[in-house]
Amino acid sequence: MAALRRARRGAGSGLCRTLRALSGKKNEYDLLVIGGGSGGLACAKEAAQFGRKVAVLDYVDPSPQGTTWGLGGTCVNVGCIPKKLMHQAALLGSALKDAQHYGWNIAQPVHHTWSVMAQAVQNYVKSLNWGHRVQLQDKKVKYFNMKGSFSDPHTVRGLTKAGKETIVTADNIVIATGGRPKYPTHIAGALQYGITSDDLFWLKESPGKTLIVGASYVSLECAGFLTGIGLDTAVMMRSIPLRGFDQQMASLVTEHMESYGTKFLKRCFPTKVEKLESNRLQVTWKNTDLGTEETDSFDTVMWAVGRAPDTKTLNLETVGVKTNSETGKIIVDASEATSVPHIYAIGDITEGRPELTPTAIAAGKLLAQRLFGQSSELMDYDSVPTTVFTPLEYGCVGLSEEAAVQCHGSDNIEVFHAYYKPLEFTVAERDATQCYMKMVCLRGREQRILGLHFIGPNAGEVIQGFALGINFSLRDVSD
Repeated sequence: MAALRRARRGAGSGLCRTLRALSGKKNEYDLLVIGGGSGGLACAKEAAQFGRKVAVLDYVDPSPQGTTWGLGGTCVNVGCIPKKLMHQAALLGSALKDAQHYGWNIAQPVHHTWSVMAQAVQNYVKSLNWGHRVQLQDKKVKYFNMKGSFSDPHTVRGLTKAGKETIVTADNIVIATGGRPKYPTHIAGALQYGITSDDLFWLKESPGKTLIVGASYVSLECAGFLTGIGLDTAVMMRSIPLRGFDQQMASLVTEHMESYGTKFLKRCFPTKVEKLESNRLQVTWKNTDLGTEETDSFDTVMWAVGRAPDTKTLNLETVGVKTNSETGKIIVDASEATSVPHIYAIGDITEGRPELTPTAIAAGKLLAQRLFGQSSELMDYDSVPTTVFTPLEYGCVGLSEEAAVQCHGSDNIEVFHAYYKPLEFTVAERDATQCYMKMVCLRGREQRILGLHFIGPNAGEVIQGFALGINFSLRDVSD
């Protein structure tokens, strides 16, 4: 494979390396990381622990609506952190309703102020941006606020916002640029008038009546907290919710959201977005079940129709880094190596990996340990626990029922399940219809657990407690 990889490099790249070798010039850094998100920063800081000379290139292209942010990547700025905090704001709203049943005298109706929440969340995110910069400085990692593109397998051209160029060379390069939300550019007005999750968390004023297009976890999480803080919110989904997750659980999640107040426009897809004189956005869509065309107006239209790897400006084809032609993601092996020696990729940008922050962090640290710490430990991507932070949270680890049937056949699968009522729901007389758990097992005497699914309060904390046991269950104890 090594010979094959070398043969695929371009002649220009080889010439650059040959000239550098003849001149006796050594690469400036032991490791260069392109991308300052969770995985990239973890990899850079871990490499620095081994006394290596490390640099990070990070640059945030403004969203089509002009939103930008600081160092830290998607999770810190426009993902997990602000999402979880706004989810918490919505949970507090529900707790205020429950509190009356527990003897608290709370004047009704309660009112939520978006600007106060947004400012607090944004201030916290900015503190994390600063914290990451300080940590890099403390560990003597050089930080370049530049957009990077490959010149050859050991050379990256960095470009500042002002157009100033810097050439950086490194023995090893890690690509960790993550992804950005997709826009359905085939829909008239989508790019001009719509926003994405890149913008929602940085809005200074309330989005008002909001339509979220898509049924991904990003869509449902955002719709959940918008509903929870009292905004009129609708989700438009063309087919199924939470594709890739267990569909029985996904249905329970959306059922609860409907009872919670989120509207669902099922089996519908938008055809155009127009701006009215009132500055509201009129959306036209088709209802495939009824065969009708319908319209409504909203203050905000948010697209949550998937994410695309941020590779366009990296110039990967020049150095021969192979990508999946359909997804655009970088193809890597079990050691995170790309098709080019000394170039690696981690996180959301890699093909077949879960798009999860803790996974990227762990992969980045392990990669640095293998490169510089004489370790051989590989990242284990099997049965990584995850949680969808909808109003009633959904946590899971292992296989969905559908995936288990596909892998082992329906006759070889047994499912144990139960509805339950959380104690805190009882006095408050909250509906627990969708509080549910199920365990997908392989038939036989051992009944090995293949997957565990849980819907209810604090699902994230609940499911991670079981993840270790599930992973041991999935391994052959004879190994």
